[in-house]
Amino acid sequence: MNNGLNSKLSESRKRGKYVPNLSRLQATCDVNYARLIKLIPECDDDSLKYRFDNGKDVSYAVKIIECCPYTTTIEVEQIHVGLPDYIQPRMQVRLYHDVKMAEVMKSQHVSAAQGSYSYPNPQMHQRNEKEMVNLFLTEWLAFCQQHIASRTALQKRN
Repeated sequence: MNNGLNSKLSESRKRGKYVPNLSRLQATCDVNYARLIKLIPECDDDSLKYRFDNGKDVSYAVKIIECCPYTTTIEVEQIHVGLPDYIQPRMQVRLYHDVKMAEVMKSQHVSAAQGSYSYPNPQMHQRNEKEMVNLFLTEWLAFCQQHIASRTALQKRN
């Protein structure tokens, strides 16, 4: 059994360093930007918070954190009734208005995901972690689009 594990580790090392597919990552960021602009059209107002609800126990909140001339930073979080706050998925996303891209900046309290990681690694990141969190955002945004009729714009309470 130990030989099988050693051969898998050896095979992983032989494959070399993971090289991210930048065109696929950029396409994902482009799609995420387009979806976010449709979902939160007033993305230049940092006093707004949006909520998308499916009528059951799960909803998503999108909060605008910072507005600058060329960028907007938002936080997207899943709210599931009955689950403790520390396991609720949350990510911070930056919208780049000049290039029309949205990139995940922080996910689950891990900031600045690298383009690739060696594997295995002590932090247990996937080799393509950055791509995966941006694809996860795509899935969240698809949920929000399906429930856009439930969108509620709320004033942030400071």
